[in-house]
Amino acid sequence: MKKNNAIVTLLCILLILVGVTYVDIFGVNPEGDGSASDINLGLDLAGGVSITYQVVGEGTPSATDMSDTIAKLQKRVENYSTEAIVYQEGTDRINIEIPGVSDANAILQELGRPGTLYFIAQTDPEGNVNYSQQAVQNYDGSYGYTYVLNKTIDELLEDGSILVQGTDVQDARAGSTRTNDTLQNVVYAVNLTMTEEGREKFAQATQNAYEKNETLAIYYDGSIISAPRVNVVITDGNAQISPMESYERAENLASTIRIGGLKLELEELHSKVVGAQLGVEAIDTSLKAGAIGLGIVIIFMIVVYLVPGVASAIGLLAYVALVILLLNGFDMTLTLSGVAGIILSIGMAVDANVIIFARIREELALGKSVRNAIKSGFDKALSAIVDGNITTLIAAGVLLLLGPGTVKGFAQTLALGIVLSMFTALVVTRYLIYAFYALGLKSEKFYGVGKEHKIWNFLSKKGICFGISLALIAAGFIVMGVNKVSTGDALNYSLEFKGGTATTVTFREAMTLESANTQVVPLIEEITGSAVQIQTVQDSSEVIFKTSSLNIEQREALNKMFVDNFGVDEKMITSETISSTISSEMKSDTVIAVVVAILCMLVYIRIRFSDIRFGISSIIALLHDVLVVLAFYAVAKVSVSNTFVACMLTIVGYSINATIVIFDRIRENIGTMTHKEDLKEVVNKSITQTMSRSIFTSLTTFIMVAVLYVLGVTSIRDFALPLMVGIICGAYSSICLAGSLWYVFRMKFVPKVKKES
Repeated sequence: MKKNNAIVTLLCILLILVGVTYVDIFGVNPEGDGSASDINLGLDLAGGVSITYQVVGEGTPSATDMSDTIAKLQKRVENYSTEAIVYQEGTDRINIEIPGVSDANAILQELGRPGTLYFIAQTDPEGNVNYSQQAVQNYDGSYGYTYVLNKTIDELLEDGSILVQGTDVQDARAGSTRTNDTLQNVVYAVNLTMTEEGREKFAQATQNAYEKNETLAIYYDGSIISAPRVNVVITDGNAQISPMESYERAENLASTIRIGGLKLELEELHSKVVGAQLGVEAIDTSLKAGAIGLGIVIIFMIVVYLVPGVASAIGLLAYVALVILLLNGFDMTLTLSGVAGIILSIGMAVDANVIIFARIREELALGKSVRNAIKSGFDKALSAIVDGNITTLIAAGVLLLLGPGTVKGFAQTLALGIVLSMFTALVVTRYLIYAFYALGLKSEKFYGVGKEHKIWNFLSKKGICFGISLALIAAGFIVMGVNKVSTGDALNYSLEFKGGTATTVTFREAMTLESANTQVVPLIEEITGSAVQIQTVQDSSEVIFKTSSLNIEQREALNKMFVDNFGVDEKMITSETISSTISSEMKSDTVIAVVVAILCMLVYIRIRFSDIRFGISSIIALLHDVLVVLAFYAVAKVSVSNTFVACMLTIVGYSINATIVIFDRIRENIGTMTHKEDLKEVVNKSITQTMSRSIFTSLTTFIMVAVLYVLGVTSIRDFALPLMVGIICGAYSSICLAGSLWYVFRMKFVPKVKKES
């Protein structure tokens, strides 16, 4: 790179950084659109709409029907936000909380009344017309049409015009197909699958319509939403509605059919806009912690790596600016789980730089010129960076496809962070280093020359390390067993996993989240002995306090406390039992997603390293980290909340990335192995060569989380503390276990040598 080109490159990068940062702070217009303040925040950070439905009809609905309805509603409301939650309240109520929205009426209008869907024949058995087509004028002056019922639903049910109802639909999904002509155009459609019982009903309904050359209308919550013509008798229970105007229209119709097919009919009881669960203080402290942590990391990189450190500092600033910009661009909802994904990806961005810079120093130690050392450093570090990031990206992709809503939020931010971290490390930092070199910073003293370190005999200590790890894991299971016997739960499960009691209090004056935390929460904790979650209600003096399940005595004591200490009218205090917000379906979906992710990572490692032992060793090291952190949760009795899943997934991504770096070096050194070296020496040498990377990356990531722990509120500390343990554990397993495991497997299962013919 010539000097003039270097100046242009440097100015372009700095101008782009300044421009993106300006947009992040001020937005793209006077209204601030596109700025950091415009990012969608989850319920825990910003609040949203809370809607309570009640089951229509007499009697108490069964637990099975309630569970099924909640599961289907969860899938429906995830269209608004992946962080939306649905849970049971009392015996016949269902509560929905959707972050990032403030218009409850708009949500209610779109959702309609769940469980009110019918398939209506165009004419009744006597030939009377059930619904008619009616012209309507659109807002732009054009004309369209709609359908109007000529009878009420009760009459249609009575005369046999309705054979199929929403409960007869097993599933409805948007899809696409191609026309049968030579053009093969894409056609969007809704694919319907009937239940076993609904199959016969649907066959009869389509036969009646087909014989009369009629349509079969789909009626939902007061209006006909679609009236497709029946072109064939459908006997297998699989139907298709096509063509649709667009995929979005198909998805909307499919989603409406799914919610209309609930087993229970629901009606709105009340809706309200609720405040953040963590509040403004949590956001401010998190931002402050992130800025301080990033500043410390930048200083560390500059002090340790000199000129390359300056390049990485600019690259990290570019990374943060781009993450904020694209969170807006992709309309993502940011929660505490999402913050975890960003923290992990910042650690991985630093990791890529550390790998590259360590390689440059090694090349300088071999006597290469600075320019050639820079080139070789980037080239040789590429495989470790790509493999480490792709394995984590595979996990993020699987979690995004198969995981429940809260996991998808984490996976989105993690995937975004990984892609951006690779871009800033391999492109931005690379051009900056070459620009600095072209501007005259060509001396070795600006880059540092690697020193030859004494090779540590890690394998000689493998028995001790294996023993320590097994002891820690065993201790965790023992403590979980003791906890189970003494408290009924192996871990300290929070409301999200166990459910509890929601106490709604109307104070004489509106109370902020911060004042409720300082004035009310300590008194509630004294009575209940449990952690408290708070939600304020917009435009009212209502505050919702969620605790563990309370007995009658505790509820009475709580009511007395509110009356005596805050002058609350006891009639304005209501309590309801609430279910867990993390349903059994969400738990099973998470487990399935994690298992599939691990298997996919195993396959990738097998392909890239041509040795299944690398994959098996990395997965064992990964499971070790998860189990040790789980043991910490049990021993320290840290609250297991919805951030527990994000914490574990962060550790999985972090651990696998660290291990891949060591395995990449083992693979490289085996390729250049001399006759004088044995396999044990190669493994010890590889771990020693990458140890500074393992320590420095762990240290920088630890700094980010540690500052978050020191400055954060209680709920953030409960998230940061086990994450810090996981970072330490990940470094330990990568250095002390992964290479040793591979060596043991390699010695026990020696690869077969092909005989020459």
